[in-house]
Amino acid sequence: MTFGLDILGGQGVQACTLDGELRKEGYEVLFIPVNPRFPRPLRALRRVPVLRTLLNQALYLPSLRRLRRADVVHVFSASYWSFLLAPVPAISAARWLGKRIVLHYHSGEADDHLSRWGVLVHPWLRLVDEIVVPSEYLRGVFARHGYRVRVIPNVVDTSCFRYRERTLLRPQLLSTRNLEPYYRVDNTLEAFALLRARYPAATLTVAGYGREEGRLRWLATALGADGIRFVGRIEPREMPGLCDQADVFVNSSVVDNQPVSVLEAFAAGLPAVSTGAGDIAAMVRDGETGLLVPPGDPAAMAKAVATLLEDPERARRMARHARREAEKHTWAQVREAWAAVYSGARPC
Repeated sequence: MTFGLDILGGQGVQACTLDGELRKEGYEVLFIPVNPRFPRPLRALRRVPVLRTLLNQALYLPSLRRLRRADVVHVFSASYWSFLLAPVPAISAARWLGKRIVLHYHSGEADDHLSRWGVLVHPWLRLVDEIVVPSEYLRGVFARHGYRVRVIPNVVDTSCFRYRERTLLRPQLLSTRNLEPYYRVDNTLEAFALLRARYPAATLTVAGYGREEGRLRWLATALGADGIRFVGRIEPREMPGLCDQADVFVNSSVVDNQPVSVLEAFAAGLPAVSTGAGDIAAMVRDGETGLLVPPGDPAAMAKAVATLLEDPERARRMARHARREAEKHTWAQVREAWAAVYSGARPC
C-alpha cells in the first residue's frame, strides 16, 4: 500500500482505516509512504517547494524496492502532479516486478485530469489490473473516458463516533475540510458572518490546514464576526470528540468526490448543510439526510442553517437518516469487495 503517512485528508484517513482493518483480517500490510519523513537535519526543506520535491523523490523512489515483498500493490491516487510523482513510480515498479496492481483513485478533479493530462495519465492507467473508485460519480467520469472501474465506498468507523441526537440544536457549527481553494472555506466563513447577525451566540470551529490558512484567518478578522475558532490539523482519533462538541456540520466545496468528513458528521449525528459537488449530492440528499445549497452562495448556506435551527425536529430526522447512510460505509459492508479486488475475482 502506498500513501503518505503525514498527509491528513480523506485519502489519508482512508489509507489508515484500510491499513488497520486489513491487519485485523490477517493480511500482512506493507505501508510505503509517498512522502517519507526527512532526516532531522533536512526537515526545514519541507518548506522549500523545489528542493522538497527533489529530496522527497530521492527518498521515495528507492523505497519502492520493498514492493518485491508484496503480492498485491494497492496504490492510492490523486490527480495532476501528485499522480506523476507518487502513483506513476509505484505502478512502474510494481509492473516491472510482476505484481497485481490496484489503483485506488479518489480525486474529484478526475474529469479534468483525464481530459487535459491524457498522454501523462492514460498509458499508466492501462498498466494497472484494476481501478477502484469510491463513488458512482467517479465511475461515471471514468466510463466517459473508456474505463471500467469497480466502486467500493469510502469507510468510516462508526463505532468511534458517539451518535447524539441534538434535542436542543445550538448554533455551533463545524467545518472539517482542509484549507485549500476547492473547499471554499471562505464561503463558509461568509455564511457564518451572515448567520451570526441573526444568532449572536453562534460559533464556528474550523478544523484543517492548508495553503489558504493565512487568507482565511485574515478574512475571519475582516468579517468582524466573533466566534470563529481555527483549530488547525486534527488527527483522526481526535475527530469524534470535535464532532461531539458541535451541532451543525457545514461544507462549501466546489470540487469533491465522496468526502470522509461528511460520513464522520453523519456518524456523529450532526445535521449537515453542504454544496452538492462530486458525489455529495448522493450522500446529502436534500431534505432527507441533510440540506443542499448552491456552490458559491453564502447567503443560501446561512439560510439553510437557520432553517435547521428553527426546526430541530426536522434536523434530528435528517440526522437519523444520515446515520443510517453512514452505516452503509462500515468495514463490514466493504470487506468482501476488497477481498475480491485483491484476489482478482470479477465483480458480479
